[in-house]
Amino acid sequence: MTIQQALAPRQPDEKLTTVIKLAVLAVGGQGGGVLTNWIESVARSQGYACQATSVAGVAQRTGATIYYIEMAPMGEVAPVFSLAPAAGDVDVMIAAEMMEAGRAILRGFVTPDRTTLIASTHRALAVSEKMVPGDGIASSEEVRAAAEVAADKLIMFDMDKLAIANGSVISSSLFGALAGSGALPFPRAAFEEAIRASGKGVEASLRAFGAAFDRAQNAAVDPAEVAQPKAAAAMPAPQGPARLMRKWEALSVRVAALPAPAQEMAQHGLRKVVKFQDVAYGAEYLDRLEEIAALDAEGHGYALTAEAAKHIANAMAYDDVIRVADLKTRGARFARIQEEMGAGDRPVALTEFMHPRAEEIAGMLPATMGARVEANPKAMARLDRWFNKGRRVRTHRLGNFLMLYVLGGLCGYRRRTLRHSYEQEHLTRWLDKVKGAVAQNYAVAVELVRCRRLVKGYSDTHARSLSKFDRVMEAAELVRHREDGAEWVARLREAALMDEKGAALDGAILTVKSFA
Repeated sequence: MTIQQALAPRQPDEKLTTVIKLAVLAVGGQGGGVLTNWIESVARSQGYACQATSVAGVAQRTGATIYYIEMAPMGEVAPVFSLAPAAGDVDVMIAAEMMEAGRAILRGFVTPDRTTLIASTHRALAVSEKMVPGDGIASSEEVRAAAEVAADKLIMFDMDKLAIANGSVISSSLFGALAGSGALPFPRAAFEEAIRASGKGVEASLRAFGAAFDRAQNAAVDPAEVAQPKAAAAMPAPQGPARLMRKWEALSVRVAALPAPAQEMAQHGLRKVVKFQDVAYGAEYLDRLEEIAALDAEGHGYALTAEAAKHIANAMAYDDVIRVADLKTRGARFARIQEEMGAGDRPVALTEFMHPRAEEIAGMLPATMGARVEANPKAMARLDRWFNKGRRVRTHRLGNFLMLYVLGGLCGYRRRTLRHSYEQEHLTRWLDKVKGAVAQNYAVAVELVRCRRLVKGYSDTHARSLSKFDRVMEAAELVRHREDGAEWVARLREAALMDEKGAALDGAILTVKSFA
C-alpha cells in the first residue's frame, strides 16, 4: 500500500448511519428510568437491537442522570453500541426540565444538522439557584433562544403540567412528545403497547401520552404558553366587626390621600400589616409611610414613597415565632399540601422541622425580662441547651397542632416582646437614615429603602440577612455624598444577594473603602 492510499479518505461504514442515538437528561422523581425502559421496549418490539446505559447525577438536584440509548435494525451480526453520548453525535435529546436542555446545548449534544430537541419548559430549581439569597433563578428565555438556534427540530412545551392534568407523571408526556416528533421510525401503536406492557398506571400514562403526542405534532404555538401580562388579582373585600370596619375605612381614606403612584402598593402593604397584627398596627404603618411621603416630590415620580410602601410593610410584618407557628397551622396551608401530594380524602402525615435558637426563645419574653436573659450568658447557654436542637414536630397529631395553634394566636402579646422592641428600633434607625439622605441625594434615599429586601427569613437566616443589611447600610454612608452614590449602594445590595456567606459583599465593601 502506498502512502497516498493509506492517507486517502475512507468511506464511512454505511451501517453506522442506521444507528439511532438518543439521550435523556432527567432529575430524580421525573421517571427517566421508566422512559428509558419504554424506549427500549418499543425499539425491540419493532425488530431493533437496543442498548441503554445511564450515568447517575448527584442527589439534591445538583446534577441530572444521563440516560443514553442506541438502537439499530437487527441484522445478521449484532451491532456494537457506545456507552455514552458524544458531542455532535446525538439524534434525539430529551430534557425533562428547561435548564437540562440548556446543559445539553452547552455540552454540544444538540446540533443544528441532526438533533431533535424535546424539552419541557417547566423548572425544577437547582440547589445553586435556591441557595442564592436574592433571585438566583436562571433565565428560561435564554435557553429557549439558544435551543431555537442549536436544534434541527425543536419541541418545547410544559410537559410536566400536561402530565399532571392527565393524572400522570412527566415521563408519560415526554414519551408522547418523542412519538409525536417522528424522530423514531415506529408507529404510535407500538409506543402505546410499550406503556401497556409496563402494567403500572396504564390509563393515566396513556392519557398523558396522547395529549403530548397531539401537542408535539401541532407546530402552532400554544396560546396558553405565550407570555401574557398578568392581570392584577382582585383583592378580597375585608370583613369584620362594624367597629373595626370603621377603623379600616378610615385607614383606606388615608391611603387614598397618598401620592397616586404609591396608593396601590400602600393598599397591599396595609393589608399585610393588619393581617400580621391588627388595625392599630396598620395605622402605625401609615404613620411611617406618610412621613416619607411628606419628603417626596412629584418631580421624582414619588418613587421613594412607592418603594417605602412595599418595604416598610415587609419590615413591620417580620417572621417571629408567633408568625411561623401561625403560618404552619393555617387551613389553607394544609389544603395546599393535600392538593400537591394528590392525597384526595386520604390522611396525610405532616412533619415540621423546628430548630429554635436561644435568641428566638428570649425574644418571645417580655422586653424587660428578655433583655435581662440575653445579658446573662449562663441563662442564654441554658436556653440554647434546652431548645437549640433539631425537633421533628408531627403537626398531623392533635397535641402538636394545638401547641403551634395556641402559639400562633399570641399576636396580641407580640407588642410586649423583646423581639418586637428590637424590630421597631431597627426600623426606626433605617428610616431615619433614609429621611436624612433625601435632601442630600434623592436617588441614594430610594436605594437605601430598597436595601430592606436584604432582611428576610427566620432564625439563622434572619441573623445572616440582618448582618448583611447592616453592613450595606454602613458602607452606604461612605458613598452617599457622591454623584454616583446611588449606583454604588445598588452594587453593594446586589453583591449581598449573590452568595450566602457574603464573599461578594466583602469584596464590594473593600472596593468602596479604597476610594471613599
